[in-house]
Amino acid sequence: MNAPELVIRARRVVLPDVVASASVHVHDGRIVAVGSFDDVPRGCELIEADDETVVAPGVVDTHVHINEPGRTEWEGFATATRAAAAGGVTTLVEMPLNSVPATTTLEGLNTKLAAARAQCFVDVGFWGGVVPGNTDELARMHAAGVVGFKCFLVPSGVDEFPHVTETDLRAAMPELARLGALLIVHAELPAPIDAALAAEQRTQADPRCYATFLNSRPKAAEDEAVALMIRLCRATGARVHIVHHSSATSLKLIRAAKEEGLPFTAETCPHYLTFAAEDVPDGATEFKCCPPIRERANREELWRALNDGTLDMIVSDHSPCPPEMKRREAGDFLQAWGGISSLQLRLPIIWSQAHARKFDLRQMFDWLAARPARLVGLEQQKGAIKVGCDADMVIFKPESSLRVEAQMLYHKHKLTPYAGQVLRGVVEMTFLRGVKIYERGEFLTEATGALLMRGAA
Repeated sequence: MNAPELVIRARRVVLPDVVASASVHVHDGRIVAVGSFDDVPRGCELIEADDETVVAPGVVDTHVHINEPGRTEWEGFATATRAAAAGGVTTLVEMPLNSVPATTTLEGLNTKLAAARAQCFVDVGFWGGVVPGNTDELARMHAAGVVGFKCFLVPSGVDEFPHVTETDLRAAMPELARLGALLIVHAELPAPIDAALAAEQRTQADPRCYATFLNSRPKAAEDEAVALMIRLCRATGARVHIVHHSSATSLKLIRAAKEEGLPFTAETCPHYLTFAAEDVPDGATEFKCCPPIRERANREELWRALNDGTLDMIVSDHSPCPPEMKRREAGDFLQAWGGISSLQLRLPIIWSQAHARKFDLRQMFDWLAARPARLVGLEQQKGAIKVGCDADMVIFKPESSLRVEAQMLYHKHKLTPYAGQVLRGVVEMTFLRGVKIYERGEFLTEATGALLMRGAA
């Protein structure tokens, strides 16, 4: 074994199967041993977490919209990855849309990579996109190192990333199956939404009322989309993952697909696990996202689905925009941009909710780190404190609390529905490949994050 140059130890270390007293030995940016608390070789640097903190794997977030280049006024690599580091996130995967150009061609991917270089404070991977007519580009992007491909079944909100139909997917998914590539899906179908919007218009429902927006994005849109993707998964053999799932009524479909043995997974997000439609104030458009935040009973069904494995993980879907696009003054839910900023806050948000429901730290870091890493093929490198993994770790104080204030947020725009909330858990330090990059409000390095391309060592 290589002699460690760094040992991080604590009475509580979140390991893959247990929270235990341990010392984590780091050499050349990787974990080379996990020993007993007193196993500290001479001559190495020692960082010891106090009894109020835990050492846990760096968090992995596979659903982040950064929007650079082209819409950098929405969010950029520098601001987003600083927010990630402050939130204990050491790896994120960036979405293929909202940037211009979108990552739907090899040329678009190369433009994105050029924009990201030397700007990232954490490690960053990349999704490609499936849009009508780009099947011939999928193998080229896959060979270049994207971790998988995203599509929308409804309009995405930006013209350069059009949504796909079943016909488009029947062309693309056999190619994805041939490549062994993952397809991640914004799973809402247009027809139920169009019908619901028409009904709202007939009744002249108040667009400032959250119920108006909620009624315009019915569960049927998600449920029918999930059913479609299960059929296409079965027919083509392509791996399918449902992003930002919010509808409890289609959980039984996901559960049945898994029991059938289909390569079918799903995620949910902090806002669906925290907020309830009944509590969203009129005009509070910072709560708008698609699919929408649903009722309290629906929220609890999502928690049960995480507990039984129907839902696999929790990711942020950090989707910021300039504040004026939220139309907060008008309070018009139907016209406001849909998206919630939470990249920096995902860890304390989920610990607040998970602790209240008697889940433990090991379960939480499985949802926030290990499973997202596995989704994108990084389980041997990221998402766990085990020998061979990158020494990405967070020192976290689970019994402390923080109040969310604009001045503490590092992402570009500060409007968030979490403003003013008191959350449980504080990130004290973040380590990327054994180097402390963040400590108590201070960034300690330049932008040293790597661009993670699938298949690279």
